[in-house]
Amino acid sequence: MPLEPPAPRGLKAVTRLGLSLFWRTFFLLALLLIGSVLAWLQSLRALEFEPRAIQTAQQIASLVNLSRAALIHSDAINRVSLIKTMTEEEGVRIVPREPGDLYEPFDTDALGQRISLELSARLGPGTVVANSVNHTEGLWVGFTIDGDNYWMRTDRARFNRAAGSTWMIWLTTAAALSLAGAALIARLINRPLKQLSFAAGRVRDGDFDASSLDETVATSEIRAVNIGFNRMTQKLAKIEQDRAIMLAGISHDLRTPLARLRLETELSVSDNEARANMAADIAQLDAIIGKFLDYARPGNVNLTSVPLREVIDACLFSVRNRTDMRFNLDLSDDLMVLADEVELGRVITNLLENARRYGKSLDTGVAVVDIAAKARDKWVMLRVRDHGMGVSTEQLANLTKPFYRGEAARTAANGAGLGLAIVEKTISSMGGTFVLSNTTSGGLAANIKLQRAPAA
Repeated sequence: MPLEPPAPRGLKAVTRLGLSLFWRTFFLLALLLIGSVLAWLQSLRALEFEPRAIQTAQQIASLVNLSRAALIHSDAINRVSLIKTMTEEEGVRIVPREPGDLYEPFDTDALGQRISLELSARLGPGTVVANSVNHTEGLWVGFTIDGDNYWMRTDRARFNRAAGSTWMIWLTTAAALSLAGAALIARLINRPLKQLSFAAGRVRDGDFDASSLDETVATSEIRAVNIGFNRMTQKLAKIEQDRAIMLAGISHDLRTPLARLRLETELSVSDNEARANMAADIAQLDAIIGKFLDYARPGNVNLTSVPLREVIDACLFSVRNRTDMRFNLDLSDDLMVLADEVELGRVITNLLENARRYGKSLDTGVAVVDIAAKARDKWVMLRVRDHGMGVSTEQLANLTKPFYRGEAARTAANGAGLGLAIVEKTISSMGGTFVLSNTTSGGLAANIKLQRAPAA
């Protein structure tokens, strides 16, 4: 039989991404900041685009006009020397433009197209702007001198087209600093909530002393929440203390008269059958009081490494010779769990008593109990199963509720309806889970998931 608790019928498993409040706050702030940065980037590009295109075109046009004017006003001999000087000292090369020249058009992006249009307007409709001519890279501008066509080549670095990348660097830096600030803000916002969550967890575990929050914080709303939480914790601690005193009084005030009543019954009643019935009723009252005390006991336990097989063997010792019970064990001797040994023994005893009362076979009148356990990763899966009638699906979810008692065969005894509720509460306090299920071949199975003790 599989030891995993079955999934509830009719429910689909939904996998949800675990996201802490810190990361959710950070992602929302980051999304806002990134959106703002992108909006600023688009605004800056729109504001910078037109002035930069006009400035670049003006610089190129000025260089072309100066070069053309210098060449026009120089004679043939000086023109050769002038071209050589411009090439060596200014990095401006002027060569004749041939009809078969192969050239690559200037940048095809929006800025390059805008510069080309501006140059055509300034230098004339026949102006050609190219990235390369005859496979030679550079900024090439084609112009005309006295009907002759020329190419002017200059270095692209002379004209500032890196402003866009500069803005990107600054904006990236600003975005990185903004994200760091968002992380710091998210941490400051969520720190009080994290402290409150930790304190609430300590209160849940019954540790009221370690759940005090700072009542002197600067933020008025957080201070009010901390003060209210501390007052609530103090009140809960007082209620818990009063409950412990009340339980001690119940134990003393009720069980002492019951003990005297049992003794008097055995001494004064001559009818053996009547005496036995009265003693059984008194024992049942004492057992019910014990169940109430067990359920009301504080839930905080001290977890230690406990050998599961030894605890089960100790619980089986008192019922091993019963004629109405039979046991099948399937667990290794080296299984160690993190638990309170006394509380775990009480859990096993409750389950065995439940199986004895309600798990007997209708044919034989014997309760056959299967106890199996195996380790799985960081957990130990324990199953205690009887071969009785089981319960209906409607009653299954209610069996662990306090004071609930099912119907039909599983209600033969007049208990307090706290046995399985005590089991669930105890297992939960030890960091495990407890699930009841009907088996396919009949009977009720108690599925327990306990923390596995680390290897020594």
